[in-house]
Amino acid sequence: AAPALLDAIAAAASPRLDDFKSQELANLAWAYGKSEHAAPALLDKIAAAATPRLGEFQPQGLANTAWAFAKAGHPAPSLFEAITLAAVTRLGSFKPQELA
Repeated sequence: AAPALLDAIAAAASPRLDDFKSQELANLAWAYGKSEHAAPALLDKIAAAATPRLGEFQPQGLANTAWAFAKAGHPAPSLFEAITLAAVTRLGSFKPQELA
């Protein structure tokens, strides 16, 4: 991955995360998890923006967000607790991929 580009995206996205839709937050987290590019400040801000809005996330978004933070090795206990609570009530609607 291109570190300078990822740093620039993080800098541009961070102050605007409140404007992101739930899918956009999940996608951004996923991109940084997948890239393995360290962006702890961005991930902290994604966690803060996503946590109160997890009810808006589709099951795939919940799964992708959890995966991204785990893959990045970024501790976010409040986010994981909130994902757990959001997911538990909807597990019956999760597809196999979203459970994996």
